[in-house]
Amino acid sequence: MMDWWHLLVSFFLANVFGYGGGPSSIPLMFQEIVTNHNWMNSSEFSNMLALGNALPGPIATKIAAYVGYQIGGWIGVLIAVAATVVPSIIALIILLNMLQKYKQSPVIKGMTLLVQPVIAIMMVLVTWSSLVESTKAIGYLQFVGIAAVAFYLIQMRKIHPAFVILAGFVYGGIFLSK
Repeated sequence: MMDWWHLLVSFFLANVFGYGGGPSSIPLMFQEIVTNHNWMNSSEFSNMLALGNALPGPIATKIAAYVGYQIGGWIGVLIAVAATVVPSIIALIILLNMLQKYKQSPVIKGMTLLVQPVIAIMMVLVTWSSLVESTKAIGYLQFVGIAAVAFYLIQMRKIHPAFVILAGFVYGGIFLSK
């Protein structure tokens, strides 16, 4: 019962304060899942994030569903996903009406522009944590090689990130399992 409460509060907070959607709520979810509750370690979170990004749909709901199931079974899924999407649904309806009404306001423009550096730093921190965990697990040279190939494929060759993530899974399954 207490786990259900923690799921509700954790995913509610991560998504209420995750301005901008899934990518900005990921560091907040990391804080709740890894740091506050120890439901996963950094490596497990990174693996879940990589797999979740390879699947269709919003990342926040996939994380909520996975963690919710791990912690509270099917009821945990319902609680975590509801805590993730219901605040957004309500906020979207209210805020879009307000933004439409006051879209020319310098205050509204300033609020939406000046919160972006905070979100950028939060993403850098999650990226740094993943970088540290990955280099510990596979070594610096292999990390740099995989990162360079992924960058080339995604940025230069315009291959969809889901296919690059899938290739990373295959590579890891074949070459790192030996």
